[in-house]
Amino acid sequence: MKRTIVSIGLICSLALAGLAACGDDDDADEEPTGSGADSVNVYSSLPLQGAQRLQTLAMVNGIKLALEQRDGKAGRITVKYTSLDDSTAQAGTWTPEATQANARRVAQDDSAIAYIGEFNSGASAISIPLLNEVPIAQISPANTAVGLTSDEPGADEGEPDKYYPSGERHYLRIVPKDTIQGAALATVMSEDGCRTAGILHDKEVYGAGLARNIESSAKELGLRVAANEGIDPKAPNFRSLASALESMGVDCFVFAGVTPNGAVQLFKDVSAALPDAKLYGPDGVSNPEFFVADEGGIPADVAAKVKVTVATLSPDQYPPEGRRFFEDYMETYGVSSVDPYAIYGYEAMTLVLDTCERLGPDCSDRQAMIDALFQTRGRESVLGTYDIDENGDTTITDYGVYTIKDGELVFDQTIEASGS
Repeated sequence: MKRTIVSIGLICSLALAGLAACGDDDDADEEPTGSGADSVNVYSSLPLQGAQRLQTLAMVNGIKLALEQRDGKAGRITVKYTSLDDSTAQAGTWTPEATQANARRVAQDDSAIAYIGEFNSGASAISIPLLNEVPIAQISPANTAVGLTSDEPGADEGEPDKYYPSGERHYLRIVPKDTIQGAALATVMSEDGCRTAGILHDKEVYGAGLARNIESSAKELGLRVAANEGIDPKAPNFRSLASALESMGVDCFVFAGVTPNGAVQLFKDVSAALPDAKLYGPDGVSNPEFFVADEGGIPADVAAKVKVTVATLSPDQYPPEGRRFFEDYMETYGVSSVDPYAIYGYEAMTLVLDTCERLGPDCSDRQAMIDALFQTRGRESVLGTYDIDENGDTTITDYGVYTIKDGELVFDQTIEASGS
């Protein structure tokens, strides 16, 4: 299950002292752990401010629902949950400082046995090394960057070894990685008749890696990739880049990145320069702040050209457990629809609770918790049946393709993509 790797001392550059944690304390009192502890703490670290807040708040609600349905218990052990925020109002997205503070806070809590996060792969690149040295089990409900877990295509030099200074793994994710999402995006473009693709990315861990995956899969499918370049997320506009894509004969454009990094302006500029081009985005732009005009998102005429891939499906595409989750969520929170990411928050906490209950008194043993999570096989969950492999990746491979209609993501089809 574990693999010996070489530490390159990344932890030294990240171990900044004395940063205040963000988020609410709830009632997660610190109690020394050890065999037989009757109370443990679980934390989440997600960006609760800015362009991704609606998705992450839904994740938090999913986490809370899972715990409430078990009366706050994993067997006989009381589980206390604290939601932390890795974003700031000024930045409107996650920040390295807030992420470091969250990870250090949890690392110093002797009763902490699991950390659900991060939402952004770039944030996990910061928190993983800090939590690895403790170690504390880390479960991401959203990260897709390949390099966090493997050196497969899409990973950058030194990944993933540089994230694990102890030489052992503690991090896993329940969402398919970007070898899968890159293949899904390329598959959709091919099915839509694309011939020449233009790829721009936001230079973050997630965006740059995904762009490489899209390019690799597109070429395998016979698509010409005319460009794969990074953008300046803070640029006032992207008209010159859009004009360059037009001169290259691009008929399909895909952005690998997240909404806060210039996505709305980029899609508007590309649409203006290439009015007949088909437009594509990944899960990083699957939030209302991208596709709802009233929230500052793209206008309706641009939205009509866009397809988005998300590692979530239509509720009726899930197994009975998943469909029941959506019903319970709507009843509990009094909503008529559920953000697709809520189910990942729910499953992350449910996985922790089930593993803790199975371990019994050993749940408070952090290494035992990590080992048990990596031994997950044939798990029947709200997401479907999956394993966690030796790298910490899920075996689930389905991606949903969504269109945008009347300011909402509308499920279009399931892409059963496989990583290259």
